[in-house]
Amino acid sequence: MINERGDHVNRFGKVVDINRSEKKGIVKKPIEKGIFVKDYGLEGDAHVGKWHRQISLLGIESFKKMKDLGVDGLNHGDFAENITTEGLILYELLVGTRLRIGETIQEVTQIGKECHTGCAIAQKVGKCIMPKEGIFTKVIKGGIVKPGDTIEVL
Repeated sequence: MINERGDHVNRFGKVVDINRSEKKGIVKKPIEKGIFVKDYGLEGDAHVGKWHRQISLLGIESFKKMKDLGVDGLNHGDFAENITTEGLILYELLVGTRLRIGETIQEVTQIGKECHTGCAIAQKVGKCIMPKEGIFTKVIKGGIVKPGDTIEVL
């Protein structure tokens, strides 16, 4: 599949982990499954709300880049991502792209972000890859997402 910029984009990926934290700015811990609520986010996560950054996603491909830079001991959720993915180059997706993730449909609302001062993630791992390679979505259709679920670019 080719996006509007002419980039070749895989159409399918998979969910590796679902991660959640009760406070903002800290690493998230993997959970067995996530309940995603329409127009709200991941139930029990600190980032829920009626805003454009309800869910954060980061690919294991980005974790590999950090490991190649010499950062060891990374765990899924260390970059505060709600969904750790595999098989999609997330930051090549365009804002407005819709994704079917498990039972949900989510819409890409932002690529990357500016890290805030004193970010626990940057303190733990030395630098954060979310500003360039993480993406954010809002939940269009709620449902359950669990590790192993398919991600489809719609």
